[in-house]
Amino acid sequence: MEWLSILVLVSWANGAPVMARLVFGRRGCRALDGGARWRDGRALLGPSKTWRGVGTALASTPVVAWTLGVSPLLGLGVAAAAMTGDLATSFLKRRLGDRSSAARPGLDQFAEALLPALLAVAVLGGGWTTVAAVVAGFTLIDLALTPLIARLWRRWRR
Repeated sequence: MEWLSILVLVSWANGAPVMARLVFGRRGCRALDGGARWRDGRALLGPSKTWRGVGTALASTPVVAWTLGVSPLLGLGVAAAAMTGDLATSFLKRRLGDRSSAARPGLDQFAEALLPALLAVAVLGGGWTTVAAVVAGFTLIDLALTPLIARLWRRWRR
């Protein structure tokens, strides 16, 4: 059962910024990188990585952890690790020349699931099979939901 709680936390932490964007649109969001550019002239992270998104994940994931009977502090750690993985992936994708929000299936899910899964397994117990199950589960969930959410976003923006 621990792997399922970890999967829920990882999915929530990564989905909270997306849900905030669906609910609030562009209101109240500021790019984390402030429009900064790296040495290669490309955006550091891109406009889709926002303070609101990170804040939403950090504020809401501890509440979800508490409802699952898991320490809210672990929920905060899972959110921080997920956001760190997401930001690292965005940085890498900008270096590879991908535009902001461009899809790289597999890469998009790996770090943002692996880092929080490793943290949660270290605290709650489990092993590499738990980490692998969480990463695989999150990847499948994300790959299934991303096209649906994109369609909803386009429909709501009309």
